[in-house]
Amino acid sequence: MERPQRTIYFNDARHFFLFVFEPPMTIEDAWRPVDEVAGTGVNTLVYGIARADGLFFPTKTGKLFCSHLDDIENSIYWKVRENILSLQERGLDLLQVLADRAHEKRMEFFTSFRMGTYEGVGSPSSDPNVGGRGLADPDAREKQYRVFEEIATYNIEGIELDFGGSPGGMPPVLVEDDISTHSSVLTDHVRRISEMVRLQGKQVGLRIPCVEKVCDSQGFEIRTWLQEGLIDYVVPMMYANLRIDTQMPIGWIVEASNDADVPVYGMLQPFFEDGYPNHGYYEHFTPELMRAAASNFLTKGVDGLYTWFLDWPLGSAERAMLTEIADPSLMIEADKQYRLPRREQRSAEFGYGATLPIDIPKADTKDRRKIPIQISDDPVGNSNRIQKITLRIRIRNTVSADRYSILLNGQSLSEEPTRRTSGAFVRIPVSPHRIEHYSSQWLEIDLNSVRPTQGSNVIEISLDNRPPKLSGGVTIDDLEINIEYDQFG
Repeated sequence: MERPQRTIYFNDARHFFLFVFEPPMTIEDAWRPVDEVAGTGVNTLVYGIARADGLFFPTKTGKLFCSHLDDIENSIYWKVRENILSLQERGLDLLQVLADRAHEKRMEFFTSFRMGTYEGVGSPSSDPNVGGRGLADPDAREKQYRVFEEIATYNIEGIELDFGGSPGGMPPVLVEDDISTHSSVLTDHVRRISEMVRLQGKQVGLRIPCVEKVCDSQGFEIRTWLQEGLIDYVVPMMYANLRIDTQMPIGWIVEASNDADVPVYGMLQPFFEDGYPNHGYYEHFTPELMRAAASNFLTKGVDGLYTWFLDWPLGSAERAMLTEIADPSLMIEADKQYRLPRREQRSAEFGYGATLPIDIPKADTKDRRKIPIQISDDPVGNSNRIQKITLRIRIRNTVSADRYSILLNGQSLSEEPTRRTSGAFVRIPVSPHRIEHYSSQWLEIDLNSVRPTQGSNVIEISLDNRPPKLSGGVTIDDLEINIEYDQFG
């Protein structure tokens, strides 16, 4: 049986939908999550219906968001509840309105349910006097199941079980003390949900952490779920790090899913860099970054791509990217930016690390650091169409008098043209959102004679010499390989 080739867009119901529009909600506003991606390459819309404090559709079984409050102090939360109720008062069920509009626009429609949502049992905690025990609590499992039974009655394609938010993005599914004893209980819960949903003719999707040891540490028996045929698609990701990762470690889940003949969809996380000064948000990914990540995912064997949270309201640039990722042939001879992810403390705590940053504490010709990077372009076989390949390395605490040895796959780059430019927009520990023109430099090396290869590459770098009386070390904050195409090469 041919596996579905999907291009998926996720709307979390809140930030660019129910938080934004004013009640009473018009039908045109209710259609917005569908209409803004209609006519692009997106053929599947996923709607996030659950947060720990309520559901984002007019549920008869669970708890509607903020329905327990007579008065709401927060105007944003008030809009959420009133938008849903204003449609319901006119005989319109928001969830079915969205699903019907998606079908009208020839898209599949799935709901996504955060599995860290436990109505009525308190916040999970290892201390029973403080909170609940998550899905180790049979009452919590039963209440979840009843909500799934309700969702399965809608005219939709399926339900996505979102385990990807734990840890780092939602309460834990199982508290630490219960993981060793209740992993099989959690599997029974998934099995029961899957059997019921499929009896209704629906599919079961799955979001999971992209690192297998993180899944194991949370009690998720992913391989068992796949081997038993409980899942219809898988999306590896990590809420703890929302930056696009051109090197995301998904080989293990692609292999396991292939063995079970289950499609895998690569997650293009929406951001790539810290935002403007004193602003805690991020910059959205560029088309070049998107193509690099998408190409690496496709090379690893995914069956399609999944993204969300693009710069809103979606404009021509965002719609163009959603069209491009649905057709891999459009990305073959298009500019790409293979940027290595930078290690974040929050995600590293959960086992999702990264090579960078790398400290070189002092000048030492023998202290050569190795940095792996994978690219899907073929600089050798497609050299007639490639106009330029640039290796860019951002180094903190460096000066122009510093001397480095840099090798690509064992070949020295000393004869390649090299420039130094300002390293502005670097994240530094003492001031994480300031633009610094003086704390770092980019080394930009044109790869004319020495070129990367398709697949795995290794950059080696050492700090060979520093000026007298400058003894401090340097830090490699960022590294990327940029590939530019042209009609004439």
